[in-house]
Amino acid sequence: MEAWQAFILGIIEGITEYLPVSSTGHLLVAQHVMGIGTANASDKAAADAFAICIQGGAILAVIGLYWKHVLQMIRGVLGQDEAGFRLVTNILVGFLPAVVIGLLFNDWIEARLFGMWPIIMAWILGGVLILIFSTRARNRSQGSVKKGVDLIEMSWKMALLIGLLQCVAMWPGTSRSLMTIAGGLLVGLSVRSAIEFSFLLGVLTLTAATVKKALWKVSGVGADYDVWFGGAKLMWDSYGFAPLFIGVAAATISAVLAVKWLVRYLQRHGMRPFGYYRIAIGVGMAGLMLSGLLEL
Repeated sequence: MEAWQAFILGIIEGITEYLPVSSTGHLLVAQHVMGIGTANASDKAAADAFAICIQGGAILAVIGLYWKHVLQMIRGVLGQDEAGFRLVTNILVGFLPAVVIGLLFNDWIEARLFGMWPIIMAWILGGVLILIFSTRARNRSQGSVKKGVDLIEMSWKMALLIGLLQCVAMWPGTSRSLMTIAGGLLVGLSVRSAIEFSFLLGVLTLTAATVKKALWKVSGVGADYDVWFGGAKLMWDSYGFAPLFIGVAAATISAVLAVKWLVRYLQRHGMRPFGYYRIAIGVGMAGLMLSGLLEL
């Protein structure tokens, strides 16, 4: 992998991770277009590990932007902040469904849903759901002055429902941010609180996914990687340090800009434009695939 390729993938990861458009789908397309992960099983496994591990940049971005909430949660764990402890509890409750579903169905998901056609379907279906949800939310809010529940006032039941919806995003192309932000609005959170909870829950979810991919065994690509730390070893042997550093740095910077923009944009305009974007890119990719102009 060249430095410029790592930089582009990092930018894509940072921009799309927290936008409701699916980072996984965009990264898979970008990797294929640049010829990354297409040579053999080992090459694909290394590319998959790289795509997951540069999520570290998106994690750092949210921790940096929401450091006050992070400190509040640390004080909560230490018994010094009741609201912080409640927020930690809600994030753990929201994360629990992903742990259970991920452990039970991870291999099945990777074998059947990590293809271009499932991603295209998820893009289009997600776009349609955004348009439906946006229309209903707008109709429901007309004549109402209710702004929604604040982040520190949410219950564990709200967090659990959001966590269950997050599991839908294990289908590549769906978008974790889409499901968690929409879930937050569905249970009655304010727009800002839904966004903030989505981002904070994402820190734990993405960290777990990154650690798992780096520490887990990689089967089918040789005995050297069918051991603990197999993912990290394969990625290191394939790309070295520089591409990973560049990818994480690019993801961090672009994620900071994307998160700041998204919070302001959603509060003013809602998610409808992302619905149109998802449908457009899904239909466009389907057209390219069917015409033979693009083979993934």
